[in-house]
Amino acid sequence: MKKQHQPNPVLSLLLFITLSSRSVLSLDFVFNGFNSTNLLLYGIAQIDSRILTLTNETEFAVGRALYSSKIPTKTPNSSHLLPFSTSFIFSMAPSRNKEILPGHGIVFIFAPSTGINGTSSSQHLGLFNLTNNGNPNNHVFGVEFDVFANQEFDDIDDNHVGIDINSLKSTSSHAAGYWPDNKNDDFEELKLNNGKNYQVWIDYADSVINVTMAPVGVKRPNRPLLNVSLNLSDVFEDEMYVGFTSSTGRLVESHRILSWSFSNSNFSLSQRLVTTGLPLFTIPKTPFHKRRSFIAGVTVGSLVVVGLVALLSLCLIRRERRKAKERAAMEDWEFEYWPHKMSYQEIDAATGGFSDENITGFGGNGKVYKAVLPGGTEIAVKCITHVNDGMREFLAEISSLGRLKHRSIVGSKVWIRGFIMTDETKMLNCEERVGILKDVASALLYLHEGWESKVLHRDIKASNVLLDKDMNGRLGDFGLARMHGHGQVATTTRVVGTVGYLAPEVIRSGRASTQTDVFGFGVLILEVMCGRRPIEDGKPPLVDWVWQLMMQEELLAAVDARLKANEGFDEEEVTKILHLGLLCSYPNPDSRPTMRQVVIALEGNDEPFEMETEDMEAYLLSNVKSRDMWPNDSQSSGYSSHPTFDDVRRSHSSSMSWSQNSVIVEGR
Repeated sequence: MKKQHQPNPVLSLLLFITLSSRSVLSLDFVFNGFNSTNLLLYGIAQIDSRILTLTNETEFAVGRALYSSKIPTKTPNSSHLLPFSTSFIFSMAPSRNKEILPGHGIVFIFAPSTGINGTSSSQHLGLFNLTNNGNPNNHVFGVEFDVFANQEFDDIDDNHVGIDINSLKSTSSHAAGYWPDNKNDDFEELKLNNGKNYQVWIDYADSVINVTMAPVGVKRPNRPLLNVSLNLSDVFEDEMYVGFTSSTGRLVESHRILSWSFSNSNFSLSQRLVTTGLPLFTIPKTPFHKRRSFIAGVTVGSLVVVGLVALLSLCLIRRERRKAKERAAMEDWEFEYWPHKMSYQEIDAATGGFSDENITGFGGNGKVYKAVLPGGTEIAVKCITHVNDGMREFLAEISSLGRLKHRSIVGSKVWIRGFIMTDETKMLNCEERVGILKDVASALLYLHEGWESKVLHRDIKASNVLLDKDMNGRLGDFGLARMHGHGQVATTTRVVGTVGYLAPEVIRSGRASTQTDVFGFGVLILEVMCGRRPIEDGKPPLVDWVWQLMMQEELLAAVDARLKANEGFDEEEVTKILHLGLLCSYPNPDSRPTMRQVVIALEGNDEPFEMETEDMEAYLLSNVKSRDMWPNDSQSSGYSSHPTFDDVRRSHSSSMSWSQNSVIVEGR
C-alpha cells in the first residue's frame, strides 16, 4: 500500500490567504458605454446616450466623473504599489459657433476623495484651484490632455499631454501625437480638440509609467508618447478614486469619454474596448459656395467694389492735387537733397508719438528717436529744436547725408546702438573696436579728400559713431558739418563741437580744419581702447592721462581692463593704436597726421602712398616718442594740453568776437 501524505494545515492556510488577498486586490472593468450605476458624477457631468459628457458649451464649468468605489493601489500594510493599466476613448469638440474659442482639456485622475470642492474651472481643469495647486497633501495624480498654453504652469504649447503630481505644472510633457510603427518613426502630431476620437493607453508598473495615444482604430503604437520613471508611493493612499475631470472657462468645448477599461492585473484588457461604429463629433465643413457668408459676401462685395472704384478714383484725383500743392510749397533744397519727404503723421506713428521710451540719444540741436516704419524698417528720427539755429543745422545735415555716399557714413536706415560702455555681455572685443575705428577713419578720409568738396564734420565723438546690425561703424550727425573747396580755408569762426573732443586751436581761433577732425578722432581712439570718457569728474582729461602713462613707460595701463582679460590680446597692436591716438590728439595741429596717413597706419599698410616714401608706422611712432614736444606746446597754449569746459567758457568771454549761436556741449 502507498502511504498517503496528510495536507499541511499551515501551508494550506497561507495559500488560502494569498489567493484571497489577490482576489480582493484584483479589479477589472470594461465600459463600452456608461450608465448611472457605473459612475459618480459631479458638476455638470452627465451621461447622454451612454456617452459620458464631462462638460458642454457652458462657460466656467467643472465636470468630474469617478468610478463608483475606491480601488486598491497598494498591497495591504506595505508601501508596495500595485500596477495598473487603463485605456479610454475621448473626444474634444469645439463649438459650432466659429467665434467661440475652444478650451480647456481633460485629465485622467487618481484622487483620495469624491466631489469637486477645492477645484476651479478654466486653466485649473477642475483639478485644483489657485490656493492648493502644488500642495503635496493633495495626493492627486493625473495625466492631462491640455489645449491651452498657460505660462503660469509652464505649459509647453496649446496641444500637449502631461503628467501631473499634486500640481498642474507637469513633471513631464510632450506635444500630443504618436510614432506610427510603419512610417520610419516620424512623429505625427494629433490636434486634441478637433472633435475626432482618440484612444489613450496608460500603464504603470515597476515605478515606470507609459502614456500612449493614437487615432481610434489604429493599433497601439510600440513607442509610447511618454515614458517616465515615477515613484507614486508618497502620492497614492492605500485606496483611491479613479476617473476623469474637465473644465471650461471663457473658452468652451465639449469633453466626452466614449469608453473606458481599467485593470490592476490584466494589461491586455484594453483590447475589449469597441473601436468601431462610434459616434463622430467633428464639425462638418459646409461647402464654400453654399455658405451664407459666401452668398452675403458676393452680394455685398459687388456693391463694395463699385463703391471702392469710385472712391479710389476720387482719392487719386485728390492725391495728385495735394502733391501739386506740396510741390509748389517745397523749398528748392528739398528737391535737391530730400525728395522722399514723409508726413508728420507717419513719423509720429513710427516713434510712438515721440515717446521718451524711444529716445536713443541727444544731439546739439535736439533729441534722436528710434522709429519703426511699416514693414519693420528701423530708422533714426532727429527732432530739431529752435535753439542754436536748429533749422540751419538741419539743412546742413540733410544736405550732407543727401549727397555723401560712403559705406561708413550713416544713410537713412541706421539705428543708433552703443556698445563700448555697456555691460559685459555686450562688450566689444579688441578686434571689433579696431574695426569700428577703421570704418570711422575711412569715412573721415572720404569727407576730407574723396568728395567734390572738402567736408569738415566738426563733431567727431563716440555718440556720433553708429553701429549697424553687423557691428560696422558708421559716422553720423552732420548737423555741424561745413563744406568748402579743397583749396580754400574754412571761413567760420564759431566755436562748435563737444568739450573733450575740441582741438586747442578751435578754442583759440574758432576756426575748424581737417586737423581738428583728426584731433577728435584721436580722442575717439583713446576712448574706445581705454574704456573711459574724455572728461570725467575727479580725473585728469583722458588725453593727458594716457600721455603721462606713456611718459612713464606704462602705456598699457591705460587699456580697458576687460580687453586685456580676453584671449588673443595683442599688446604690440594695441600699443600702436594708442600711439596713433596720442599723435592724432597732439596739441599742435601741424604735428598731427592726415586722415590718409591714419588710414594707412590702421590698415597696417607699410607700402609708400603717392609721394610718401617713409614707413608710415615708423613715421608716426617717431613723432609720438618726441616727448619734449607735448609739455612745451601745452605751456605755450595758455592752458592745459587738453581744453576743458572752463577753458572754453573763459575763451568765450575773452575779447574775441564770438557768435551767440555757438554750439558747445560737454563730452561726458
